[in-house]
Order: sequence, then structure tokens, then C-alpha cells
Amino acid sequence: MKKHRIEIFDSTLRDGAQGEGISFSVSDKINIVKSLDAFGVDYIEAGNPGSNPKDMDFFRQVSALKLKNARLCAFGSTCRSGTPPEDDANIRSLLQADTEVIAIFGKTWDLHVTEILKIGLDDNLDIVKKTVEYLKKKGKYIIFDAEHFFDGYKANESYALAVLRAALEGGADTLALCDTNGGTLPNEVFRLTSIVKESFPNTKISIHCHNDTGCAVANSMVAVEAGASQVQGTFIGIGERCGNADLSVILPNLKLKLGYECGGDMESLFTVTRRIAEIANTQIDNNRPYIGQSAFAHKGGMHIDGVMKITRSFEHVDPESVGNKRKFLMSEVSGRSTLLAKAAVIAPELKKNSAEAAEILEKLKEMEHYGYHFEAADASFELLVKRVLGLYNPHFKLVLYKTIGEFPVPEGGMPASATIKVEVDGKEEISAAMGNGPVNALDLAMRKALTVFYPSIKDIQLTDYKVRVLEENSTTAAKVRVLIETADDTHSWTTIGVSNDIIEASIIALVDSIEYKLAITE
Repeated sequence: MKKHRIEIFDSTLRDGAQGEGISFSVSDKINIVKSLDAFGVDYIEAGNPGSNPKDMDFFRQVSALKLKNARLCAFGSTCRSGTPPEDDANIRSLLQADTEVIAIFGKTWDLHVTEILKIGLDDNLDIVKKTVEYLKKKGKYIIFDAEHFFDGYKANESYALAVLRAALEGGADTLALCDTNGGTLPNEVFRLTSIVKESFPNTKISIHCHNDTGCAVANSMVAVEAGASQVQGTFIGIGERCGNADLSVILPNLKLKLGYECGGDMESLFTVTRRIAEIANTQIDNNRPYIGQSAFAHKGGMHIDGVMKITRSFEHVDPESVGNKRKFLMSEVSGRSTLLAKAAVIAPELKKNSAEAAEILEKLKEMEHYGYHFEAADASFELLVKRVLGLYNPHFKLVLYKTIGEFPVPEGGMPASATIKVEVDGKEEISAAMGNGPVNALDLAMRKALTVFYPSIKDIQLTDYKVRVLEENSTTAAKVRVLIETADDTHSWTTIGVSNDIIEASIIALVDSIEYKLAITE
């Protein structure tokens, strides 16, 4: 039997903006709208125009966009008690936003009506109906967000349903069942969504879940199975408290697992989530389903051997179906199959039982025993393979380096300085630089010296720096592992260094970082 189409309602710019540490400028919001529209969501809930001037400014600017797939939606509450909709400032701002779609939230939990709003239950029903009715007369498509529906139904079944009925009597086009506190479990969501669908069989039902029990994705999925035909969420799961239902997980589940038809270009999922995360200035966890860097990363030798023979033996979907890539991780548990899979791009001619493969594997295990960890440092691993195979000649030699720190910190910062001497084809170059710490000073001095020979390194920058102590009981004499992420205009790469001296570990990683850049630009 053909399954019904599921509409995707994205609330990244409204509910997502309520997450801790999230703040969007007007420009940010415009760029996210463009990304979501290009991806193919059905609705973009873009903010509450009555809440702040920035959102109203956004709605004025976004009206100039010609969206191809999405319908913009403004969000707001029902009118205040004692104020007719036509006189309510919030309702006026919703109309001024001039969107085709409006999401109106109203109370469905009697506790909130009597104890928070402090009005009568019948008064609330009248407010809901009149607000929706007024906006419908203005030609708007109305989604009624039944706030706290699941808690409300469990507290007072008949009243929660009466609120939904009032919204429908006012002309609501869609009823959104909201698990506002995020505390409802999947079995309850399925049962109550089924009851609503049976009570209002010809009505479009939407589901809006929060993740306070870690069940927002599961709750959204079971609601669809119970008859909901619209799913609300945010594209990377951001939102108030523990976040909202994560559309980047729900969408591939619906399309690839359950066979539902819904908007969204799955092959661009990985890219669009990263674009949104970058604008939101937040991280996507490596182990995030479908879009995480580790979602299709294989480390165990048996796993990798299986994937190389039959991909579905250890992968539930094709990584490329969501725009991601398969990764083979190098570690002390890796076997020859892992090595060959990882090294295939670097040296396709490498044979499984060759002396070269054995030498690389032995070198890898030796270095990992010392403290190296190549699964997080692809660039250093590539250089290691090329060095062992004789496929790589260093572009420069680090002759010497010296760092000096100052305390107290001089006015204007820059408490460290570094001097570097490098040699390229028999020619030496000495350079010095001031920096915010010795590693920063070394980085600046090295690039300053090498730019004389290799102008292409001008555009690279160190984007991340991590240090891990490997021998906790050795206190200040402990061995440390340094991971450095470097980027240019097109991509990024990670290198590694290990030493009992944090400066030496850092310089090892820095040298590899620049060597890798020079290698890929040859």
C-alpha cells in the first residue's frame, strides 16, 4: 500500500533559536532560509515577529526572496484574554510579517489555562476559536500548535480534545500535537496521536517533539505511523533545553527506512547540516546518525573486511545516499585489509601480502604504541604511508626553533615569541614572530619563513588545537599527544605529534600540516 506523503516543517529559526548559545543575525536567518529551501523542506517557521525588532526586520528582508520549495511561516500566540484578535499587538505583528502561513499556539493543558493564564476553561476555548477564525478571514493558512497537548490529554482528555475542536471550528488547516515538555514516551505518543486521528479523521495532524527524554526522534516516527502527516523539528536538533526532534535523522529514517515520500534532497543532507551548523556556530557530534563524521567509520579489521566485500554487511544504508562518506580508521586493532582500504587512494598498487604493506603496518603499530592515534589524523597517516613507500620527499627541513615566554603578559598581549630556521634546497631562511603562546608564535614564524619559498601556504590557518595527556601518573613529565586541524579555502586536514615536550609535539604536527598542504598543491 502506498504511504501518505509527510510534510517537513523546520523550526530551526524559531524553536532552534531558543537553544542555549544560539543567536542568529538577520543575515544568518536569510542564509539558513536559502539553504533549507534549496534542500526542499515544505515549511520554514522563521520566527515570532511580535517578540523582537530583529525578527520583524528579518520578515521584511526575507519577503524579497523567491523560494522554490518552502512556504514561510510566522509564529505567535493566540490573542490575550480580554483583547479581541483585531486589537491584539501580537496578532497585528503576525499579519505585518506577511507570510502565507501562520503557526498559532494555544493552551491545551487545563493547568496552564487556570494556573498560568488564570482564565476560565471556556474563555480559553473562545480565544482559540476567535484567533484562528480572525486569521483565516485574512486569508492565512493556519497551523494550530496545541501546546502541552500530551500532558494536557493525560490530565484532562475531554478538555484537550475540546481545544483541538475549537481550533478546527475556527478554520485551522493543521493540528500540531506538541510535546512541549519533552517528557512523553513513544508508546504514549503513538496511542494519543491515534486517538486524535480517529477523532478528527479528515484533519491533517502534525507532531512537534522535544528531546528531554532522548525520545524526540522516536516520538516523531511513531506519530507518523499513527497517522501524522507533518513532522516539526529543527535541522540539527537544536532547541530549548535538550533540543527539538532532529530532522537530519528523521528525514532519512522516513525516506530510506520506512519508504515515505517527503521533501528533501537526501544526497545533500550531509552538506546542508554542516552549513546550518556553521551558521549556528555549533558542532555536529561525530557519532550523529547519518551525518556524523563517524557515522560510516570502520575501525575493527573484521568490520572493514566485511564492508570491502559486501557493504551492507556492516552498513545499514549507503553513505552516499545521505551525502556522507565511508571511512576506514587506522589503529592498533587494524589488520592488513584495513591498511589496504585506507591506503588504496594513496598507493593503489599496494598488495595485501607485500613487504611494503607489512612494513607500513609494523610502523603504524610501533607509532601507536608510542602514543600516536592515526584514526583522527588522516593527513599524518597519508604522509606516513608515502614516506615508508618512498613516494614522498620533504619540501623543507626544520633546522632549529626557539621559543621564549614572558610573564607578566605585556600590554597588548602576545606573551610569547619564536624563532625558526628552515632550509629549502640548500637555502636557509630565518624568521621570528610574536604570538598568543609559544605554539601560535611557532606557527606564525614557520609560515613566515616558508612563504618565501612556497607562497601557497599564505591561505592556510590553524583552526583547532587539541592536547591530550597520555601518562597521567607522570605529572608534568607526561607524554602528550597534539592534534592540529588546518584549513585552506577548500578543505581541512588533521595532523598529529607526540612527545614528552608539548612544544616538540606541536612542532611535529605543525610540520606535517604544512608538508601536507604542499603535497596536495604540487
